[in-house]
Order: sequence, then structure tokens, then C-alpha cells
Amino acid sequence: MEKLTENGHHQGIVIRYKARPTKTQTSLEDILASLTDPPFLLVLDEVQDPHNLGACLRTAAIVRAVASGAADNVPIIQVTNLARTLRWLQEQGVWLVGTDCESQTSLFETRLTGSLALVLGSEGTGLRRLTQKTCDVLVHIPMLGKVESLNVSVAAGICLYEAVRQRHSK
Repeated sequence: MEKLTENGHHQGIVIRYKARPTKTQTSLEDILASLTDPPFLLVLDEVQDPHNLGACLRTAAIVRAVASGAADNVPIIQVTNLARTLRWLQEQGVWLVGTDCESQTSLFETRLTGSLALVLGSEGTGLRRLTQKTCDVLVHIPMLGKVESLNVSVAAGICLYEAVRQRHSK
């Protein structure tokens, strides 16, 4: 065990894992071309914490009605220029809704149906300036009490479920 973990902490178990190849914008183009329903995307701008990323993936998987294995069932696309990819999504008819606690527009008063990408920013700084400028609308999640902001994974859950609620309400 010591040799396999290079003298690291192993707690009696070692797992060898080969990462899947990173999907790129070409993969995104293929995925969008294959859809029969309007696209419903979650875009994360520089989320750094792996626990937050995992929680966002699990919530996205649940929204997709997938029981488990979120990372295996939710396509993860990594792009080198997010603003360019967002503009390309707009050209495909995708409405970009970004989150910003300074926005005057409430998430709950915003139409979240049709072709949609919810765009959320990193843990400490939120959306980058160019990402904000590229979004079609910026929204805030109404807060009660003295809490000023939410963890990105919590915000993603609220935004995703509000979009699902709107898509299924009659």
C-alpha cells in the first residue's frame, strides 16, 4: 500500500482511476444538435472547489431525473474561452441567465423556459465581468435576513429547480 500511494495516506484502500477525455465545444455542438427538446444548460464560471462542483453536478443530474453517478451522466464540457462559447450559445437561440447579487431582477420573476443556460460564478467573486456582459439577463436570488450570498452549489440548486418548476407548471 505504501508503494502504491507513494508513502501517502491510504487508510487501507487504493483506487486507480483513469479520467475520461475532456469534452470541448465540439462535443457541445454535437450534444445540442442531437437534442429533441430545448437545451437546458448549467454553466459554471471558474468554480474552484471540487465539493461545490460535485454538488452542482449531482443537482443537475437529479434535474435530469438520473438516480446516481452524476459525473457519468451529466456531460461536462470544458472550454478555453467562456465568453466566446456563451456568444455561440446565443447564436443557437439559447437564453443566458446569469446570477448576480447586485441585480435588481429576481430569479422568480424571470422566464426560465425554452432554450436556457443558467450561468453561475465562482465561490468568492461570482461571474467575471465579461461573462456578466455576455448574459442576456442578470438575476438575483431573493434573500431573507442578513445572509448576503449563497454557496454556488446551493444557488445552482435553487436556480435549476425554479427553472424545472416553471417548465412543468401549467
